[in-house]
Amino acid sequence: MTVEQTQIASKDDDQPIGSWRALCPVGDVVPEAGTRVVVDGLPPLAVFLLDGEFFVTADTCSHGEASLCDGFVEGCEIECPWHAGKFDIRTGQATAFPAVEPIQIYRPSIRDGILGVEVD
Repeated sequence: MTVEQTQIASKDDDQPIGSWRALCPVGDVVPEAGTRVVVDGLPPLAVFLLDGEFFVTADTCSHGEASLCDGFVEGCEIECPWHAGKFDIRTGQATAFPAVEPIQIYRPSIRDGILGVEVD
């Protein structure tokens, strides 16, 4: 599943502009699978809902250009659909060859039913 958003307004005026980016309504995330989210100004992201907890990573494999959302989730790992490299969804660390470089992870948070990430 791919969710394309250009902008979802934040109602929280206390946060500095640009530190929190809205991704999608929490109901759009498929449990135990990857949901690809494309938001202006960020690389494609993979959103995961595992055992009731949200995780957000880069969607592009660090070994090739494959979308990790097209891969297979097993436990807390995502397997790349191209070469079977694996990554820990919680930490971004590569856990199976040929993937050796980690993928970027993002800090998820929910505001008014919208899943977003903290961006430095």
